Amino acid sequence: MEEFIEKYQRLLAGLKFTFVRSALDFLNTDHRLLGIRGARGIGKTTLLLQYAINQPNFQTEVLYVSLDNFWFANHTLYELAETFMKKGGRTLLVDEVHKYPRWAQELKNIYDDFSELRVIFTGSSLLEILNARADLSRRAVVFSLQGLSFREYLALEGGIELPAVSLADVLSHHADIAPTILEKVKPFAHFQKYLHHGYYPFFKESEQLYFSKLENVVNLILEIELPQLRQLDVAYIAKMRQVLAILAESTPFTPNMSKLSERIGINRTTLLQYVHFLQEAGLLINLYKKGEGISQLQKPNKLFLDNTNLAFMFSPRMVDTGALRETFFANQVGFKHKLNFPTQGDFLVDEKYTFEVGGKNKNRKQLGATPNGFLALDDIEYGSGSTVPLWLFGFLY
Repeated sequence: MEEFIEKYQRLLAGLKFTFVRSALDFLNTDHRLLGIRGARGIGKTTLLLQYAINQPNFQTEVLYVSLDNFWFANHTLYELAETFMKKGGRTLLVDEVHKYPRWAQELKNIYDDFSELRVIFTGSSLLEILNARADLSRRAVVFSLQGLSFREYLALEGGIELPAVSLADVLSHHADIAPTILEKVKPFAHFQKYLHHGYYPFFKESEQLYFSKLENVVNLILEIELPQLRQLDVAYIAKMRQVLAILAESTPFTPNMSKLSERIGINRTTLLQYVHFLQEAGLLINLYKKGEGISQLQKPNKLFLDNTNLAFMFSPRMVDTGALRETFFANQVGFKHKLNFPTQGDFLVDEKYTFEVGGKNKNRKQLGATPNGFLALDDIEYGSGSTVPLWLFGFLY
């Protein structure tokens, strides 16, 4: 126990508190068992420590532990939780749960046996957390931590802190909201940098090593998590990289799965299944028509990389501008809202709003007479009516 307390104190002493993500609000709820899932490097550990230091009696009643510690080779998480509770502990922060084989069952037992103890856990493996949901059903509330929004990037990079806005407010009041933001920051002085290397918080550590670290994250998913947790044939790992690279270089991608499977040398059924796994792992956004039940073997109507930074990693010299714009929109809006493939336009949001995404000269032709139709346009600072600046959708969280 003393070893964990000492490490926890060291981490708190080195914590930089210049930027706090809005996701911290989720941790201040009353649930006794909370989960945070998100890719490596997304900022989960920092979020836990920022939560800890905001708690009363954080030095005695809160403890942070990482389950990749060698102590757990001969001891259990349940044992640690019991000892901590007996010493007056009230909140246990458990990091890297996917490194511990029995984590879901033991968290369930801790929840059932220690009613005065609150547990917040994180996992870098999105697939592992998905697998464990059944074991933790009715007990855990799981929150997905996304990469930085454009708004959060501005706060972390330039200290420009601005409030998040709801989608409803953006659509109804963007003509009033945009000028208040533009008084404090010129979005286009930062937007391309964000699209290139601003999604993962580790860009602050070293821009030169950014894509090397991002490649490590992707390799971990493709080479370890997918084979272990979804039985992806390791012989197909290179083909999955090829699919991701094709998406990075393509115009907004409406897939012909038969042609794509022929191009990369994998049968169509297997390709559909693996594309579904890539979405589960947080590498793809798959768009389907409204009302369609989604299965592993269902053909997506449109495919996107999960975020724009992945496009520059997979194809640094050939990124398609149109695909980049749509990927940004899908990533930022899709975090809190449901996306579907529309009959007209590029996106149907919450089964209510239809969006066409493009450059400043894009018109409403593709929207036709669609009700609640909007243009989300790049290269404009201000919008009017149903024309909204694309960058403003980066302020939704």
